[in-house]
Amino acid sequence: MTKQRAQLKLLLLQIRDDAETCQEEFDEFVRYSRLNAHQFAVLNVFATPEFDSTCMEGYDALFVGGSSDASVTQPELYPFVASAKRLLVHCLEQSIPVFASCFGFQAAIEALGGQVIVDVANMEMGTYPLQLTEAAAVDVLFHDVPNEFWAVSGHKERAVSLPDGAILLAYSDLCPYHAFRMEGKPFYAFQFHPEIDPADLTVRITRYQHRYLDSAEALDAILQSLQATPIANQLMEKFVDRILLAE
Repeated sequence: MTKQRAQLKLLLLQIRDDAETCQEEFDEFVRYSRLNAHQFAVLNVFATPEFDSTCMEGYDALFVGGSSDASVTQPELYPFVASAKRLLVHCLEQSIPVFASCFGFQAAIEALGGQVIVDVANMEMGTYPLQLTEAAAVDVLFHDVPNEFWAVSGHKERAVSLPDGAILLAYSDLCPYHAFRMEGKPFYAFQFHPEIDPADLTVRITRYQHRYLDSAEALDAILQSLQATPIANQLMEKFVDRILLAE
């Protein structure tokens, strides 16, 4: 029997090491899923770097957020990368729904057989127009998304290959792989941030500007260029409605 919306229980895997950003991100996932805060539990990988698939017991889906600093290309520095990859593989194998953003996208790429590289020259930081592939026209989340839509994106790393069985759904001029789903599985991953809007981004990059930007002028230029991102921000609610609550 299909669950009712209020019965859903989600696990949010967080890759944030400061309390302020953790709370902001949690609030963002709650807001754009249109669920209630009590329906989410959080597993923070900085607090619990080693975990296994039993952490998914009792949950209807796994949501994975972004990272302020950690990199999937440096597992020797971030021991939780291996645990996150194993969990994503488990969810795929067991057909547990996954909605993975930014770091989650990159961890999924690597876990399932693709490759991520550091590419600072093509860093995205701000809002960007994304385009859809032909496959998006028949995808349950993207079929009613316009061919070009704006989304928040912030990353210095990007995928250079997709895993076998991955279906590309969206891309940008700077980043050829921005969203994919795994064929036949309720598994979606996004290099961009469906959970973040321009107001959220303004707070986040102002706090972390020293990690990404070399001047106050660069920050001002990004903030002045931000575009509204309503289409991207609807994707999480669609995931809940069309994947988790589907007949």
